[in-house]
Parts: sequence; C-alpha cells; structure tokens
Amino acid sequence: MPTADGRVDTRLQNYNAFFDEKSTADAKKLETARQENYLEVVNGYYDGVTELFEYGWAQSFHFSRFYKGEGFLQSLARHEHYLAAHMKLRPGMKVLDVGCGVGGPAREIGRFSDAHITGVNNNDFQIGRARKYTAQAGLSDTVKFVKGDFTKLKEQFGENAFDAVYVIEATVHAPTFESAYSEIFAVLKPGGVLGIYEWAMTDIYDPSNPEHRRIAHNIEIGDGIPQMRTRSDSRKALISVGFSIEHEEDLADRPDPIPWYYPLEGDMRKAQTLADYTTCFRTSTFGMWLASIFVWVMECIGIVPKGTWAVSETLKQAAAALVEGGQKKLFTPMQFYVCRKPTTS
Repeated sequence: MPTADGRVDTRLQNYNAFFDEKSTADAKKLETARQENYLEVVNGYYDGVTELFEYGWAQSFHFSRFYKGEGFLQSLARHEHYLAAHMKLRPGMKVLDVGCGVGGPAREIGRFSDAHITGVNNNDFQIGRARKYTAQAGLSDTVKFVKGDFTKLKEQFGENAFDAVYVIEATVHAPTFESAYSEIFAVLKPGGVLGIYEWAMTDIYDPSNPEHRRIAHNIEIGDGIPQMRTRSDSRKALISVGFSIEHEEDLADRPDPIPWYYPLEGDMRKAQTLADYTTCFRTSTFGMWLASIFVWVMECIGIVPKGTWAVSETLKQAAAALVEGGQKKLFTPMQFYVCRKPTTS
C-alpha cells in the first residue's frame, strides 16, 4: 500500500527481483520484464533512493562538467544553464521538463530563462517533494509539476502543446528511446526545440565483451534502468521519430582537467572547494557505510518503508560502475543533443 508520502512498500521490496546480480545470468527474460514493467522498476528505485540522492548529491539528480576550482553546486547549475542557452529558452515560453525528479533543474532553468516550466514525473514521492521545494523558493506560479508517464505525453498534454522540451538524464529509464522520443515529438509545437542530456554506452562498448557488459549491467541495477543502450541507438531513435538534429556532442569527451565522475570517487583530495569536501565524504567508502547503517536503522524502526535499504545498497554498485565506465570511456551521462521538430510534418 502507498505510504502517506506516496512511496509503495511492494515496489521497493520487488525492485531487486527484476535483476540478477551477475551480468552473465541476467537473462533476456529479466530484461524483457524490466522493459514491460518499467514503471514498477523506476518507481521502486526512486522510492528507495530519492532522499539519499538529496542527502549525498543535491536536488538536481544529474552529472556535470567541471572547471578547475569550480564548486559542485555551481557546476550543476552551469550544466543546466548551458542546456537552456543552447535551446534559446526565453521569457514566457511553455517548456516541458521530462523526468523532472524533485525539480532542481526546473527551478534553476525557470530562474535563468523566465520560461514557464512544467515538470512531469511518474513518481508521487518526488512530485510531492518538487512542489514543496518550489513553493519554498517562491516559484510556484511559473514552475509546476504533474504526475505522468513520458511514454504517454500526448494523451496527457495533447499535441503541439509546448514551445520546448528538455530531458536531463531521464529517458534512459524508458523501455525504448523511441517510446519516449515519439511522445516528446508529438507534444512539441512545429518548429519547437528539444534539448537532451542522454545516458548512453559509447561507440567502443561491446555487449559481447564480459567486462563491458558487467559495467553496463551494474549501471542498470544501481540506477533503475531496464536496459542500457548506445548513443548510436539514441541518435537513430531521434531521427526515426522525425527530429532534425542541429547539434550533437558527447560532453564527457571534452578534455576537462576534472572528470565528470570525480564526486563519485569519494576522494576528498580531489575536492575543488571547501564545501565539496562534504560531497566527497558522503561518497567515500566510510561515508557510504555510515549512510547504509543509518538507512538500515531507519527501516528497522519504521521511519522509511520496508525495502528502502536493499534498494539503496544498489547505489554502491552504481557508483563503482559509473566511475569505471567513465574512466574507460564506455559510458557517458551527457550525450548532448539539440533537436528541432520540423515546421511541417
């Protein structure tokens, strides 16, 4: 049954049943089950990890590039501004945030652009938190959140409803790229712009390579993803549903002196500012151990739903796999696209 805050015990408790710990044993049957039940997979995951994300990361659940000496929160905001600037978002535009989390990017992009942002998300717990934080920020008149499925956007919003749509590391959760991109295409006005930071395996990823597959599989388990796909898959999907790609780049390939994954390494020697020591501590081995004990105690005394601890433990797998995938250039969290819906289609 749903708890008062929208989380559902059974989703949390069933999450790990959709995965096998060993990548070699994660048969096609389980992969298909995750795709067919992606709402259960994604909601089970975010019911369990949302508060940990806010505690250990920020209210913006995404990665970003770093300049030397740049603070963690400053980098997250700049990543959001970069997207909005490339999309040329302007005051008064109607903009859809697909997979909005607890609304950190929507609030930041709303302030930056003065656009009217609607965030859509299928997780009740996150929607409630997004609305609360937005009210606290005094932005409720221009930044709103609704519950919805990003594979059914046309049914919810109607065709040609938005001037622009952006996606920040969210459509990787869809059963297929096409199932989400086609719906985004439908709700965009003719001539409208789509901006995406997509999670993808890079061109050197070889699914027949056991080490490559192990990394991809641990990202799937630790991040609530039905199936990791390649950036070639994302590009083909965008074109197949009708988009014209105006700009594309893997921003993780930039020769940055500070890698995008450094906050996950838990190495406090790499902290860029004094405030970032806290983030690095939280992702250190000791920091994650303390968080694990805290969540376990909270579950035992009934403060968080049953199953929260088991789901939260998958974050350790995710962190290790994301760092390894980044170091080996097998994975990117920032395959960047700016796309256009034709004025006639």
